[in-house]
Amino acid sequence: MEFGPVGLIVDIVRSRELPDRQAAQERIEETFRAIARVVDFEQPLWPTVGDEFQAVFAHLSDALMATTMGRLLLPEQIDCRFGLGAGEIQDVGEGATGPIQDGSAWWCARDAIDEAHRREKATNPYLRSWFMSADRPAEDGVVNSYLLMRDHLISAMKPRERRVTAGSLLGQPQAEIAGAEGITQSAVSQSLRRSGGAALLAGHHAMQEPGTS
Repeated sequence: MEFGPVGLIVDIVRSRELPDRQAAQERIEETFRAIARVVDFEQPLWPTVGDEFQAVFAHLSDALMATTMGRLLLPEQIDCRFGLGAGEIQDVGEGATGPIQDGSAWWCARDAIDEAHRREKATNPYLRSWFMSADRPAEDGVVNSYLLMRDHLISAMKPRERRVTAGSLLGQPQAEIAGAEGITQSAVSQSLRRSGGAALLAGHHAMQEPGTS
């Protein structure tokens, strides 16, 4: 299932409740710079207005991997919501912090983040992500089914389970993860099975197979 380009809008959940919003924004930028070392970004994350950020990906699989890593690597007190939109992107200018862009991908991303917020408040409190496409809306449900399951798993994870899952997604050997956490390799494997991290890992491997992007 090929979608692209994909625009990503990120906002901070309950940002007004944070004791230091600037520090939180800096941590988000730092985290996504680290993610950009292992995931392909068409345009790296840049701040826009208020507590929002944007990024662009050539492929949906990269956008899904980046947002998964973002949810796993950010500390518990910094929670982000993601709107992903596939369609057209046009540069219309250059702002102080990054490009000024327009196009159907951004309209979809805005509608998607609003929908994620609406669903989160209504019936899915664990949900942080939604996807919409301009040209193939009939296929959006497949992606959003994945996002519902992904966000449910991550929202239920404890901090160590998130770190263990993130390390596995980054390709770190279980022995290396175990050493960093001060636990046994067997405990790493058990953590991945119990938390659902193994399922996330299998899902992202499946997205890298030919014919999926």
